[in-house]
Amino acid sequence: FSPLKLGAVTLPNRLIMGSMHTGLEAAPGGLERLAEFYAERAAAALIITGGFSPNAAGSLKAHDTVMASAEDMRRHRVIPERVHAAGGRILLQLLHSGRYGYRPDIVAPSAIKAPINPVAPRALSGSEIGETIEDFARAAALAREAGYDGVEIMGSEGYLITQFLALRTNRREDEWGGSLENRLRFATEVVRRTRMSAGDDFIILFRISALDLVDGGLSGAAPVAVAQAIEAAGASMLSSGIGWHEARIPTIAQAVPDAGFAWATAPIKRAVKIPVAASNRINRPEIAEQILASGQADLVAMARPFLADERFAEKAANGDRRGINICIACNQACLDRYFVDAEISCLVNPRAAREQEFAVLPATRPRHIAVLGGGPAGLAAAATAAERGHKVTLYEATGELGGQFNLAKRIPGKEVFAESISYFSERLSRAGVTVRLNQRPGARDLRAAGCDEVVLATGVTPSRPLIDGI
Repeated sequence: FSPLKLGAVTLPNRLIMGSMHTGLEAAPGGLERLAEFYAERAAAALIITGGFSPNAAGSLKAHDTVMASAEDMRRHRVIPERVHAAGGRILLQLLHSGRYGYRPDIVAPSAIKAPINPVAPRALSGSEIGETIEDFARAAALAREAGYDGVEIMGSEGYLITQFLALRTNRREDEWGGSLENRLRFATEVVRRTRMSAGDDFIILFRISALDLVDGGLSGAAPVAVAQAIEAAGASMLSSGIGWHEARIPTIAQAVPDAGFAWATAPIKRAVKIPVAASNRINRPEIAEQILASGQADLVAMARPFLADERFAEKAANGDRRGINICIACNQACLDRYFVDAEISCLVNPRAAREQEFAVLPATRPRHIAVLGGGPAGLAAAATAAERGHKVTLYEATGELGGQFNLAKRIPGKEVFAESISYFSERLSRAGVTVRLNQRPGARDLRAAGCDEVVLATGVTPSRPLIDGI
């Protein structure tokens, strides 16, 4: 939480909320909902939006997720306005999907189909490459006009810029292919033209592939050479991406050790003078602190941890480790939902991306609520009800809270499930919930205790009402 000078801007801390696609980017009213989503997370030094393409050909799907016109710019204004009002800074991610686009008209450096896509791309012509570079520059200028503090240029994970860099996907024989110097030209020209278009005081974050993890990808000293070229072209800072989406090596699953790829950022940091951020499987403040203290990076980028807890940065700054809802890297409500064109949320924080729908408001008529079942559902129900002002008693038939999370945490590699139990237990304590372990109350017990509402969180439907009328 020491400040960091970034050109004309001083960042208040070293935490970046990394980019995530939410499914709201093209939804009706989605940008307004995104504005609330990002504003609640404004304590991070920088927030990066989900990807928006600089032109129609680069959209991931057949949705209107581009920044290419004055109308696009005007629609986006609500996001930086809301984040700035909350005291934060936000960058628009510019992402051209290249051969990863799920649409019939995708383009790439060469006509080589991705193994994870049924559609083969068309190779860009020389003139189209120049037009695409100008589209990036125009998108950055529009982002600035919309009020964004900068852009993140997506140069990792196997998208278009990465496709130009790697021999795996670039078989061109003109000035855009062949030697690393030629393959670098597209990336450096995008950064150079973006800087010229957006101005010297505009933040340009370039997401560089620290590890490609695919055959024919960059290896050895090549990522360092790319970093130095991007710095020379005018980037303000670098953030590291790990692996292409078609790589067979997991990069963000539970099986990946905490901060398992931070070491790959260190050579890049040593080779450049601009700040560099580490990423991937960093979900606890103490892990982030270790990365910075070891000199592997200047900043730490986290994405899903800010889904799990919108106040992650604020709580970490205040030393409230027990109050942080830790991401368990399950991918079930975030990535899995996005892949089927659904709006994302979070398994341990259902308010994520639904901040307007799940506003926790004071109860108009406080009641005495009995919650039956101390698994994740019961823990969340009890804590939320108490925080709204109800008197809450939580009954659990066993001797410990956590329900089936207690089974999950015993599996090697899934110990992080214990974090959720600890977090919700802490919330119960702070909210004043009375916890009764090893108890199976009946209707008579609940009436005698003065309960006037029952929340069933046991997975079992009673054969008759527990309380008359309920």
